[in-house]
Formats: sequence, C-alpha cells, structure tokens
Amino acid sequence: MKIVHTIDALRQTLAPFRQPAFVPTMGNLHDGHMALVTQARALGDVTVASIFVNRLQFLPHEDFDTYPRTWQSDCDQLQAAGCQVLFAPDEKALYPEPQTCRIQPDPALADLLEGQFRPGFFVGVSTVVMKLFQCVFGTRPGGVAVFGKKDYQQLMVIRHMVRQFALPIDIVAGETRRAADGLALSSRNGYLSPTERQEAVQLSRALRQLAQAAQAAGADLAAQRPALEAQAVAQLGARGWKPDYLTVRRQTDLQPPQAGDTAVPLVALGAARLGATRLIDNFELP
Repeated sequence: MKIVHTIDALRQTLAPFRQPAFVPTMGNLHDGHMALVTQARALGDVTVASIFVNRLQFLPHEDFDTYPRTWQSDCDQLQAAGCQVLFAPDEKALYPEPQTCRIQPDPALADLLEGQFRPGFFVGVSTVVMKLFQCVFGTRPGGVAVFGKKDYQQLMVIRHMVRQFALPIDIVAGETRRAADGLALSSRNGYLSPTERQEAVQLSRALRQLAQAAQAAGADLAAQRPALEAQAVAQLGARGWKPDYLTVRRQTDLQPPQAGDTAVPLVALGAARLGATRLIDNFELP
C-alpha cells in the first residue's frame, strides 16, 4: 500500500489508472470500513482510501479534538484488506487556505433528522467529499465511491450531490456491519464504557421493533406513525437514553410516509445519546 499526504502526490500516483474505487473515512477504522474496502476492490482498477478528520462537519461543542486517531492500526487494517493507495492529508494539505467555498446541499434532504440536530453538518460533509472527489477522480470519465448505509442520510445527500453536479461517479452503498449482538459498528462505539456497550444494542432493537410496528400498520401507517414513534422514543428514554429521533421515513426522500404510500420503500432511522456518546442506526423495511 502506498501512502501519500498531498494532492499532487495522490494525482501522480493515480495517473496510470482509469477508474479508482474510493472509500473516504475519518480513520479509527473497524471491520465495517474494511468491508467497504473489500467491496471497492471489485469495482475499479485501483482501490483508494482516505483518512481525514474533517473539522468542517463538527459543531463547536462536538468531539473534533478528541476524535480517536489510530494511525498505525488503520494502516495495518487497510493494507490487510487490499487497499492500494491511502490518501492521508493534514488540514494544510487539503485546506491550504480557508475553505470559504462550500457545498450547500438541498435543505429538503439535509436539514431534517441529522441536519436538524447537527446544523451545518451536511455542508461540511458535502464540501469535504466534493473536494476529495476532485482529488481522487479529477477529470476521469468515471469512478466509484463506496459509502456505508449506517450513515443513511449521508449516503442520500452524497448521491443527490453527485446527481445534481452530473459527476461521473457511481455511488455504491455498503451494508451496515454489526457486532454479534446487533450493534452497528461505529468508530464512536469506542467511547462506550463496558456497561454502556452492553446497553448500546438497545438502539438497534428499538429500531427493529419500530420497523416491525410500521410493517404491521400497513395502509394505516401514515395515521399511526406519530404514536409509534413516540412510543419508541419513550421506551428508549425510560432506559436512560436521550433520543433525538426514532422515526419511519420514505427511503426515496426521507419524508414521512403519506396515506397511499403503501408501495413506497421505508426506513426506520434513529439517533440517541447514551451517556456522552451519540449513536445512530437504521433499518430498511423489507
């Protein structure tokens, strides 16, 4: 695996290749990231990953300074997974001047759910992803980028951005990887105490139950949804969590299902704080 730290070095390294397959990360990697790298290996002629903790997507009170940096472990895992090129810029390399030009994603998609509770988050995400895309793909006629479904809304925001800007990049979704008890793998799981780690699986269980209740509601879901969501929030809150939302939305646009949406695919999404750690998860309804 070749490690490069500047945009020029990355472009020189990728010059011989026509279709990179790219996995952007913020480091502190786990098996979920490795599954995305493995998926990417079959999709291009060179497999590229990035590690960059993007200050633009952290709110002032969030954990940018304390976000775990596990450089050697990350490199070892990426090499073992078959990553061929690792782009690991520092802030000066990626943002040599203040990044005053930023991507403003569609508010109808980006200002709800995560965007409501983390204002400006998707501006930071979209801006860094667009810049990374320019670094990795440049003027190539095609490329592939792999994003995990665990960050469901992020995946949708990136797909919308690529479509709106007519970027010749295929956005491929990777399934959420889970621990044996069902907890979605996440870099922030490392913040959990042993007791919190045992409790953390309750978020995924609450979302599964909400998804099952939504299925059972059938054609009455639009009417029953507020009560079902309120019950899910209350039950999780009774266990000591501080839920931001547990909700059922349409997969297409993350809007609430309406009467007559019986054939529209749905997804149950949730975000809640356990102690000092905020976790997110989702389940697509079959």
